[in-house]
Amino acid sequence: MHYLFSKKREVRLRLEIKNMQAYFVLLSACTNFASKFKTKMIDRQQIIKPVTSEFEQFKVDFSKIIHSEVPLLQSAIEQVLHTNGKHIRPLLLLLTAKACGEPTETTKDAAVIIEVLHTTTLIHDDVVDETKQRRGVPSLNAIFDNRIAVLTGDYILAGTLLHAVETGNLAIIKLIAKVCRDLSEGELMQLDNAKSNSINEDAYLEMISKKTATLLSACSEIGAISVNASPEITNKCHLFGKYLGYCFQIKDDIFDYFENAELGKPTGNDIREGKITLPLLYALKTAPQAEIAHKIEIIKQQDFTPENISILINFAINHGGIEYAESKLLNYKNKAIELIKSFPASDARESLLLLAEFFSERKK
Repeated sequence: MHYLFSKKREVRLRLEIKNMQAYFVLLSACTNFASKFKTKMIDRQQIIKPVTSEFEQFKVDFSKIIHSEVPLLQSAIEQVLHTNGKHIRPLLLLLTAKACGEPTETTKDAAVIIEVLHTTTLIHDDVVDETKQRRGVPSLNAIFDNRIAVLTGDYILAGTLLHAVETGNLAIIKLIAKVCRDLSEGELMQLDNAKSNSINEDAYLEMISKKTATLLSACSEIGAISVNASPEITNKCHLFGKYLGYCFQIKDDIFDYFENAELGKPTGNDIREGKITLPLLYALKTAPQAEIAHKIEIIKQQDFTPENISILINFAINHGGIEYAESKLLNYKNKAIELIKSFPASDARESLLLLAEFFSERKK
């Protein structure tokens, strides 16, 4: 009997030690994040400065671009367009144009078009993910319902395509259409990966390329196209936006493993939805086989109880998943920076470099 009690105490002690180890790894990671944020505070106004007038004009134009004579639809549109977003994507487009030349009317129109398209994706994402809040306020589907949210999103998307046609620029129209297709494929790939319990890093990277990077690469590419940049420069801008997209999504993935609300989303939100992201993918690929089996079973059974989510989070942290994701993010950020450093020196180029830092160092 004494032997059994001793064994139980030993098992409890081992569990406590494991939990403490996970805690200190998490604490260390949080401390590293905090120190980065303190030493590299990114001044948003400094980033905007080279395109201040164009950005202010964008905000005016964006607020009145979509309108409907149908009262219910107009009410939904006003709810969407007056949600206070960061407008990072039009800012990227304007800065890229400025770094490549002088922004034109087409540049300014395209900045509005790209933000309206982004707004459409947020509406549809909230319906698909059954999200009830967006930026701290009720989402459109929460205020109305899924039917009205989807139809409003469709109406705004149609407006996006109409405004793209009005630019008269076939290259821009083609890019907008491609983004719409890629975004749909990316969302469906994410749903399929979750349903099939995909733990393949290549499939994950392809998914975020379509789901996140495609819109950001279009922003920077359209910026270059709108000022008639050369094909070589335009391609560099495309890659710059693509790398920023990878940074943005990987950063989002890292947030999911931390409880500190200032660092991002609620802990385990992605896992709860069956999304196996980069930190966990790495741990499942590199941890000892004896430790992997139970985690694979949780994922296959989609048994995402709070306890199992905690197990998967600690497993990813303890096996270097966060560090691996950070190293991938840093690699993409450095690639983006190297591309922009090859551009002629200008305030816009410096702002693009700051924007790359912002994407990798952001808190939310």
